[in-house]
Amino acid sequence: MWCASPAAIMAFCAGLWVPNLLQAQGQGAGRQPGTDCEVCEEFLNRFYNSLVDRGINFSLDAIEKELINFCLGVKGKENRLCYYLGATKDAATKILSEVTRPMTVHMPAMKICEKLRKMDSQICELKYERKLNLASADLWKMRVAELKQILYSWGEECRACVEKADYVNLIKELAPKYAAAYPKADL
Repeated sequence: MWCASPAAIMAFCAGLWVPNLLQAQGQGAGRQPGTDCEVCEEFLNRFYNSLVDRGINFSLDAIEKELINFCLGVKGKENRLCYYLGATKDAATKILSEVTRPMTVHMPAMKICEKLRKMDSQICELKYERKLNLASADLWKMRVAELKQILYSWGEECRACVEKADYVNLIKELAPKYAAAYPKADL
């Protein structure tokens, strides 16, 4: 068995050998949405790929520093994940070492998230919001809270809106502006 990749050698030596290392690290294209720990796995895979792309040294301190910086630019469910991991300033607990230590030996994100689930089950309860296609959605059948969420995801707010019609008209007015940047809005 010949492997030229340092990640494969490290995985083999650590007892984590799997036939297809890239798929085990989560970079395979077959991930299905709605799986367990979807936010954790997606976030850690993107973080791992950003480290590899930038050529960051896989040491504990470097990964922890990069994870904290990576968490500064996220919002929504991923921000909540960073809070649970202790990578935000207002976090009550700090379990960053449970992410950084396995990542130094290139452990797959799926395995890291499974270990995190045993420590804090809330991490795997995070799910991405379902996507809404504004072209086919009937805005009049949606609740006002859902309409507000669409505006919030765009970074917009309607302070003068009193009725549902105000929200619907504003979304229809702003939709062309955000349709190019965001083909589907978060709901």
